[in-house]
Amino acid sequence: MNLYEGIQTRRSIRQYENRPVEKEIIAKLLKAGMQAPSAANQQPWEFIVVEDKETLIKLANAHMYATPMKNAPLGIIVLLNAKYLIADKYWQQDLSAATENILLAAVELGLGAVWLGLAPAAERMSYIRELFKLPPGVEAFSMLAIGYSPANKFVDRFDSSRIHYEKY
Repeated sequence: MNLYEGIQTRRSIRQYENRPVEKEIIAKLLKAGMQAPSAANQQPWEFIVVEDKETLIKLANAHMYATPMKNAPLGIIVLLNAKYLIADKYWQQDLSAATENILLAAVELGLGAVWLGLAPAAERMSYIRELFKLPPGVEAFSMLAIGYSPANKFVDRFDSSRIHYEKY
């Protein structure tokens, strides 16, 4: 699969097979996240890898849309560590890019995944802060439920009416 095919076939997958994701695959996902573009090359990301079933169930309680974590064999929490910030205004873009890189790598590696938003919702971020006892300066940005899933049906989202050339 090439990158364009991965972009075209990526979907939010919420159902997973009951089998673990291999350590080598997890490492590739994290490496993909860390290859994301970053303002001033600040790379303000850190990650928590979660495979423990009890913790995944607790993550499913982070908010009403987080239920896919219950069935996922793998969760990744994308964190901001403020000690790396140089260009404070742009960390959201940095962490969004890291999150999307992981999603795209998941497709390439035969996995399904879904992005479960945390920031900027204070109550969601606080839930993760308390669950993982995050130190000061470290904030939860997003979390991903990841696993093997046969459910990845292509849906063409292209809409030419949303494209404007030279002017609106």
